[in-house]
Amino acid sequence: MGLAVFYALGIVLVVVGILVIVAATIVSSKGGVKKDKVDGAGVIMIGLIPIIFGTDKKSIKTVLAMALALTIVILIIIVVGCWGKPAC
Repeated sequence: MGLAVFYALGIVLVVVGILVIVAATIVSSKGGVKKDKVDGAGVIMIGLIPIIFGTDKKSIKTVLAMALALTIVILIIIVVGCWGKPAC
């Protein structure tokens, strides 16, 4: 698997992220969300260490689950990528 695959995957993920943001903005502006209070959370990944922040417990739990899943995926990629290679 060459680097071109990873570059393409990165570009696809960026485009998907932009499309999700645009879709959320359109739904929000058309009155699809009827809440007065905005809830949200986020995560900053520094290597395998997630830094999680948010406004309410439900959002934080959701982001925590996604950060845990992302950490597991990264660990699997590292293990599979370094399998049988002495330099890793």
